[in-house]
Amino acid sequence: MIPATGLAKITETLRSPVYGSYVLGNGTSLVGNWMQRITVGWLTWQLTGSPLWLGIIAFADLFPAVVVGPLAGAIADRRNRLRLMQITQALSCIQAAILFVLSVTGVLDILALALLSLFLGTITALNQPARLALIPSLVEPRHLNSAIGINSVIFNLARFIGPAIAGVIIANGHVSWVFALNALSFAFFLFILLRLKLSTTSSPPREHKRFFTDLADGLSYAARHQRISEQLLLLIIIGIGARPIIELLPGLAAAVFQGGPQTLALLTSTFGAGAIVGGLWLAGRDTRGNLSDIVHVAAFVLAAALFLFVATPSLWVALPAVALIGLTMVITGAGIQTLLQLDVDADMRGRVLSLYGLIMRGGPAIGALSMGWLAEYFGLRLPLAGGAVIVALAALRLVVRVRMKR
Repeated sequence: MIPATGLAKITETLRSPVYGSYVLGNGTSLVGNWMQRITVGWLTWQLTGSPLWLGIIAFADLFPAVVVGPLAGAIADRRNRLRLMQITQALSCIQAAILFVLSVTGVLDILALALLSLFLGTITALNQPARLALIPSLVEPRHLNSAIGINSVIFNLARFIGPAIAGVIIANGHVSWVFALNALSFAFFLFILLRLKLSTTSSPPREHKRFFTDLADGLSYAARHQRISEQLLLLIIIGIGARPIIELLPGLAAAVFQGGPQTLALLTSTFGAGAIVGGLWLAGRDTRGNLSDIVHVAAFVLAAALFLFVATPSLWVALPAVALIGLTMVITGAGIQTLLQLDVDADMRGRVLSLYGLIMRGGPAIGALSMGWLAEYFGLRLPLAGGAVIVALAALRLVVRVRMKR
């Protein structure tokens, strides 16, 4: 349950004209993006029937953050973050438009799908540090925790709505419509970003060193900062061990639960519903409090829910498990981002948050590719169960370590 004070805090944050406009545009774009993600996953399974190809497509979409992310973080600390978002949003719109043209003309194959996923993954990697570092420029400092929680709710509300819409469109044989609608959603957010007026600068003024010196300083700062490095390590383990379930859902829906696009949409939407609850709860609580303890416990519960999901043959048992996975995944992901935002120095924000973005996308890329490869030999359940065990052990170790320190 969310207390009345928490709801009042969320409402007050949304009343900011700048942040309210941003949420509207970002939410619309995310719905389109999730429609496209679910469609690309389903097309991959239809074209190949291979868990390995699911992993390859996920890797192409997510792994560019590992290569581009740190560079993008240094750029975000040197350039106007809002302008960077406008450029990357325009490029994302072009990618969706190309997918629409290729699909409507019937020439879209798995290689083109992989290359266009790689292109969008690169653009997203360039966008993510600027987008994350822009949040403090959109709200007052006292609303930062709420803004991060609201962003998580919007992201997962889109994860709930987007797949539901895509499932209906795919079932009626109109896949190309998904890509057209996504292109329009990107264009709408670009229009909002072009009209956005920030009350504070979107890139902190400072004396710039050489680009790669800036980059090295950011990595060194994160490694030396105990709280930041500890939270990033937990994020890596969750990213590799648990988050690949999202990318492997098309295969799980078809091969494990013997379903079609509607089953995939149901699983993804249920995941999103649980994530919305987690995001709302996180947005309504105090800025810090015992958030690190909450993140560690949530990571352990996430592992238990993931193990239950892959162990059951029943869709009706899997649905509440995947809802709990969504809830705890948001609490860990958004909770760690909040801790990083509160701990990081302002002139390091872009670089540290680029590491967060790198892990959030690079971890699942590595996990999905390796689990997809293992699934070719052992099926989809066993690799995910192994990932759940690793996450549980890591979370338990952190809980014990914190208790012993105290």
